[in-house]
Amino acid sequence: MPAMRLDRFLANAGCGTRSEVKQLLKKGMVTVNHAVIRLPEYKVNTDMDSILCNGKEIRLSGCRYFLLNKPAGYLSATEDRRQPVVLDLLSGEDRKNLFPVGRLDVDTEGLLLLTDDGVLAHELLSPRKHVEKTYYAEIEGIVTGEDVIRFREGLDIGEKKKTLPAKLVLLDHDAQAIPHSRIELTIHEGKFHQVKRMFEAVGKRVVYLKRISMGNLKLDETLQKGEYRSLTAEEIEGLKRNAEK
Repeated sequence: MPAMRLDRFLANAGCGTRSEVKQLLKKGMVTVNHAVIRLPEYKVNTDMDSILCNGKEIRLSGCRYFLLNKPAGYLSATEDRRQPVVLDLLSGEDRKNLFPVGRLDVDTEGLLLLTDDGVLAHELLSPRKHVEKTYYAEIEGIVTGEDVIRFREGLDIGEKKKTLPAKLVLLDHDAQAIPHSRIELTIHEGKFHQVKRMFEAVGKRVVYLKRISMGNLKLDETLQKGEYRSLTAEEIEGLKRNAEK
């Protein structure tokens, strides 16, 4: 029988973080086979038991989805002989069969989706889908209105085609001894080192980069760097809608 701790089951099913799930249990909002269960370590049969949270039946989707706040210094890969990879940040039980959806550069931080759902991953990464990805970046140099226009028109970054139109938003800038700017950038594709190459095309350099959203999925700012959580049911459904467009 597929036995699992009740708190892990609820978290994996998208009912909240592990700490939020424990609060639900403490408040008596979870039943197993019509009995209120308050123990996080209670073992459930994930195929046979009737598990309700707030009166709603909870089931695993069959696939697992985690949101990771990726720190710098980790490769977006499942294994590497020389450098740590993002799966090293997960517990042994959680990391089984998972892979990152797309890649963040080793020095890039922020939102990274980890899953074992190959179909969804393929659809989210398909160039035909144009799934939005938004980044916060700190730039060496002063970003101008002309840069905003050039990003919107698409840039030549040394490939056969220009980049797709991108939305560049200047948050603020500092023209002191070493001029720099803080920006948000939304792109619809995922070329190699794309954000860095786009700024190089306008004579500027990215000195810090963090992904803050992918489609409907937003970076959970309550997660410390290196921490992760299961996606909620609403987040999973939102990603599937992005993939169906």
